[in-house]
This record gives sequence, structure tokens and C-alpha cells, in this order.
Amino acid sequence: MSGRFPASRRTVLRGMALAPVAGLGLTACGGGEERPSELTGPVELGAESEVARGSSKLYWDHNVVVSRADDDSLTAYSTLCTHASCPINQLKGTKLTCPCHGSEFDATTGKVLREPAVAPLTRLAVEVRNGTIVAKPQA
Repeated sequence: MSGRFPASRRTVLRGMALAPVAGLGLTACGGGEERPSELTGPVELGAESEVARGSSKLYWDHNVVVSRADDDSLTAYSTLCTHASCPINQLKGTKLTCPCHGSEFDATTGKVLREPAVAPLTRLAVEVRNGTIVAKPQA
């Protein structure tokens, strides 16, 4: 024997209980899992009528949010959080909330409303083609 004492039942059980919690922390911060990437080309999002004046719509399957101003102009932003690239999946009014660390963004401007993110969302080019909203990376 090497002079070590065998681990007690309590030590083994405590280690087993903490292991999943430690793993969750790593996963949320980019511990090796594959993250979605920014748009690389144009994507059709939906009908122009889906975004009312003064509101925003989250297209979570493409990681894009589109907002329509009172003057009918459209803006679009990537919804990959600038803190850890987590896809943002919550929109209340015009406030986006990242599920990973709670960063919040204004969907109409892309600006950070709450840290830990400090950089604004990536702005996208947006247009309407034959009644369909199309977003793409800025040129």
C-alpha cells in the first residue's frame, strides 16, 4: 500500500453529486460543445406581415431577430450572444435574454442592456423580397 487511505463512501458520493454540476458550468461557457455560427449567406425568414410596427420577432431557427420601427423600416441582428455565442431563445417585447448567463440585449438596436456581454449583437442586412423577409451578413 502507498500510505493512502481508501476514499470513504461519503467522499465518493459527494464527488458523484458534484460532477454533473461542474460539467454544466463548463458546457455553458463553451466547454467543447459545438455552437451555431453566424449567418454566411441570405436566409428567408418569413412573411413581411409577421413583424408588426413597433415590435420584434425572433426567428430562433436561424438565430435572427427582426424589428420593425414605426416608420416601417426593418432592422435585423444575429441572436448569438456576444459573451459566449449561446443562441438567444427568449424575446419579451423588444428585450432579448440569453439563457446561458443572462445577458440582455435591445432587439431594435442590438445594444447590451445587461452584462456579462459587453459587445452589441451583430447587425445583419435585411430586405423584403416578394413579401418575404430575407436577412444576410452585412457587406
